[in-house]
Amino acid sequence: MSKHFTRELVEQQALIVAEPKPRHEVDRSFELPKGLYAVTVSLYLGFLLVMASGLSTPGLVIPMAIFVIFIVAGFGVPALWAKVGPPTKSKQMNFAKLRREGIATLTGRLSARDASVQMLILPIIIFCWGVSTVLIASAVR
Repeated sequence: MSKHFTRELVEQQALIVAEPKPRHEVDRSFELPKGLYAVTVSLYLGFLLVMASGLSTPGLVIPMAIFVIFIVAGFGVPALWAKVGPPTKSKQMNFAKLRREGIATLTGRLSARDASVQMLILPIIIFCWGVSTVLIASAVR
């Protein structure tokens, strides 16, 4: 059952305390340099450009536009999210710092080369897959 508490009873029993201070600072920088994210987006959009130009049909206009929107939103929303909120001391890492210090991952510290390879291997493979698919389709025609 429920019981109705009057405003006076709540005021007598309530403890009013100050708002707690945040215990930690939220890091929204995603750490890696912006250039790696730009290359990733470029490779994904390049894949769509290769596929749209090599296998162009009127029926693919809408699906390709949807894919472009998804890719832009997939990287644009986190980029906007990183800028919202209170100002923090955390800054995005630049290439010089990445080369000098590397980056800590769950499996250990990675050098700049290893982190770049790990981040860009899938977009590169997808782009090359698109190029090879278009080449095969043009050879078969």
